[in-house]
Amino acid sequence: MEKAFEGTLWASRFMIILAVVFGIIGAIVLFIVASVDVYDTVKMVISTYLNHLHPKHFHEDVVGGVIGAVDLYLIGVVMILFSFGLYELFISDIDVAKENDGEDNKILAIHSLDQLKDKISKVIVMVLVVGFFQKVGHTEYNGALEMLYFALSITAVAVGLYFLGKVGHKH
Repeated sequence: MEKAFEGTLWASRFMIILAVVFGIIGAIVLFIVASVDVYDTVKMVISTYLNHLHPKHFHEDVVGGVIGAVDLYLIGVVMILFSFGLYELFISDIDVAKENDGEDNKILAIHSLDQLKDKISKVIVMVLVVGFFQKVGHTEYNGALEMLYFALSITAVAVGLYFLGKVGHKH
């Protein structure tokens, strides 16, 4: 009875395939939506210049549209990392990646939950940074104090990214 229970328990890891499949589907959807956003932004730019228009906040809207798409692409990358990591940790190594590269693919190779967490958290921080800059592009500054806050927030983001880059590097 113990052997049957342990066999069933071990086979239950295949439930992870649901998260893997739907994670990849989510990534595909995000890539499609981001691509449509970029297409719409390009279409708006072309239309604006062909009609010799220059609406108010045009540059902010263009930059915001592109940055929004980058944000969605980055979230799609999180979904791919999540799916690949779960698959490699719980199901099997991805043999095709090893056959094509001749060695482990460094970007998608996940050997522990901590490694998966580190890779996903770095991309999530980048998503937050991109979202921050998207919001900053649409903000109006009405005084020296607001400009000081803006400069301090940029400095905080830069310092955070500097230390994030140091995480995981061995000297």
